[in-house]
Amino acid sequence: MKPDAEHRLPILVRGWLALRAALRRRRQRQQLAVLSDPMLKDIGLSRSEALEEARKPCWRR
Repeated sequence: MKPDAEHRLPILVRGWLALRAALRRRRQRQQLAVLSDPMLKDIGLSRSEALEEARKPCWRR
């Protein structure tokens, strides 16, 4: 969705979209935390970088 079109959506729809995005980030960060070191190396992250990202709250980008 275009950023300029998103501000025209009703507030409940924007809230729903924000919640979905936060839950998706949470799931992705949980998955990142359990990747093996070789997998992390494949995507160009160190273990410490992956854990730092995984510790972020879901509402932070």
